Amino acid sequence: MSEGALEGVTVLELSEGVSGPFCGKLLAAYGAEVIKVEPPGGDPARRHGPFPDDIPHSERSALFLYLNTGKLGVTLDIGKATGARLLERLVLQADVLVENLPAGRLESLGLGYRELAAMNSRLLMTSVSPFGRRGPYADRRSTNLTSFAAGGQMYLTGDPGREPLQNGGYQADYQAGLNAFSATVTGLIGVAASDAGQHIDVSAMECQAAILEAFLPDYAYRRSEALTKRRGNFSSAVIGLYPCEDGYLGIHAMPRQFAALARTMGLEWMLEDERFRYNRSRLRHDDELAAHFYAWCAGQRREEAYARAGELRAPLAYVHTLADLTTSPQLQARDYFQRIDYPEARAAGKSASAGGRLTYPGPLFRLSEAPARAGRAPLLGEHNEEIFGGRLDLGRGDLVRLRANGVI
Repeated sequence: MSEGALEGVTVLELSEGVSGPFCGKLLAAYGAEVIKVEPPGGDPARRHGPFPDDIPHSERSALFLYLNTGKLGVTLDIGKATGARLLERLVLQADVLVENLPAGRLESLGLGYRELAAMNSRLLMTSVSPFGRRGPYADRRSTNLTSFAAGGQMYLTGDPGREPLQNGGYQADYQAGLNAFSATVTGLIGVAASDAGQHIDVSAMECQAAILEAFLPDYAYRRSEALTKRRGNFSSAVIGLYPCEDGYLGIHAMPRQFAALARTMGLEWMLEDERFRYNRSRLRHDDELAAHFYAWCAGQRREEAYARAGELRAPLAYVHTLADLTTSPQLQARDYFQRIDYPEARAAGKSASAGGRLTYPGPLFRLSEAPARAGRAPLLGEHNEEIFGGRLDLGRGDLVRLRANGVI
């Protein structure tokens, strides 16, 4: 395999949960050596399910295993003086430190960016937090739900006249991690050009506010909420979600696409009907138009409707379930899913000692000359001897003492 695009870059990942680990996962996928530094008790994500057979186990969390593919793993209590000094020695050998610890945590231990940069002037430190490292909210704790709400996404999500809704999954945390990855790669370019590191400050709140499409810029410009009302799954007849026999069909038709959509539905007569012939008249008769669309969609099977729409170039698609994604011929043709061996993996019904292969979503993008890598997540403290012994020259007796004292 060709070398990764980030080959030769060493990253210390001092983070937990989703945002920082997702950043580290992407850096590892594209060639960086990522050393995940966990407390001796492990990243709390190890205790977060789902688990096979719903039996909690620190080495079988689906969330942790996905977020930490391709990394080396060590344990270290940086709250102890010896642990802090060991981290400093690792920093001397690192290009990047990614962290999402509570604001002020590293500074209180003498491990803030100013102190670490004094040891390694080329160090790039990426801090991911709910609100950023400055401002009146900097010290506040948060969850994905809080970040999603604070960034404005929740205000725009949901049905008209109802309460705001959260999007599925850890979207705010994943967006923060994705932006942290982009910022880190950008920062590495800066280090190469200036030979000096810097501190990158990523705020989940700002990452959410930045992807509000035209809503936030429009409000900032006009001070009007006309554009920001919640619309749920139905904006107008030509922009909405319709139930069909076996799921849902989504339509998003621009005026120039209406003819193809009408032909797909066998509603060609609308092209000559004054109520539906022009965009302005369609808006005046939106309820009638929607009734025809509902009636047609109710009698359709989603894949058949999608295929017909494709033939006629109509803007109609079906909502993919998770099962649809795992069997998608498009994703299969692109070898999207990765199968990775993991010593503690086991399928439901198999013995706890059985190893196995796990299926993971693939890379976000593809580089023709530097394919993304697929490696498993580390066991807790799996690489302590390799990193502390092989790189910091600690002997086996040193490691035994560190372990006995709760440092590793």
